Amino acid sequence: MFSQSFLQLNTIFISILIEAIPFVLIGVFIAGFIQMFITEEMLAKVIPKNRYLAVLSAAFIGALFPACECGIVPIVRRLILKGVPLHAGIAFMLTGPVINPVVLFSTYLAFGSQWDMPFYRSGLSFIVAVLVGLIISRQFKGNQLIAKGAVHNHCDASGKQTFMKKFAGMLRHAADEFFSVGKYLIIGAFVAAAMQTYVKTSTLLEIGQTEAASHLVMMGLAFVLSLCSEADAFIASSFRSTFSTGSLVAFLVFGPMVDIKNVLMMLDAFKKRFILYLVAYIAIFVFIGSLLI
Repeated sequence: MFSQSFLQLNTIFISILIEAIPFVLIGVFIAGFIQMFITEEMLAKVIPKNRYLAVLSAAFIGALFPACECGIVPIVRRLILKGVPLHAGIAFMLTGPVINPVVLFSTYLAFGSQWDMPFYRSGLSFIVAVLVGLIISRQFKGNQLIAKGAVHNHCDASGKQTFMKKFAGMLRHAADEFFSVGKYLIIGAFVAAAMQTYVKTSTLLEIGQTEAASHLVMMGLAFVLSLCSEADAFIASSFRSTFSTGSLVAFLVFGPMVDIKNVLMMLDAFKKRFILYLVAYIAIFVFIGSLLI
């Protein structure tokens, strides 16, 4: 006989996978499309040379891109391999899962058809993405991808190929990306399920008694729960009677940018030192920004 806690862990684990896999599939197919159909020349025309304009334009593009944090990492890795600057790729990665129309509409519905929470969520997300992108543009040189992330390049959009050959290449790249990212998704989903099963929410609530502590607790809870950004607002709304608006915004902004699943996926794409700084910058800016709210 399985224990009740194990059955709960199994249920949460499967639900996370079911929620995340469709978005991962969308992400890897988009990554494959970028590899086979988008040339470096096309991207050069879209992304400005100026670092400030590059970060701003990438953040705006991310805001219009309906991508979940589960599938955004392979897309960004492929864009960077195609020549998009690291700082622009990161700005895109941070806004894509948070500000896109699907997420904002779900936030609007979750908080009683009120626009204040979508406004706070999108505003803080955009500011954090731009600030982090600008700092990275100054601090890091090169694309910061690990060697493994740069080897899947056996065919691309350059050269003259028929549409069918490019389409077949897109499917091969999508499969490569899926199996590369999928194992980290499974590990992350299991860790998140275990944390939800064995770490009591009441313990976190007891820790978050002060204003600053409540923001940190909600950020930690967002990391542990690893919810998809299309659904996290409904969980956040259940804490309205317990936590302040600012701490709920911290939950809604930090979770899609940094959770267990996407950190493990980033470890498959980026250097560890870069990820450490990236997560630290995001945490600091989300914490300060949410306190101001």
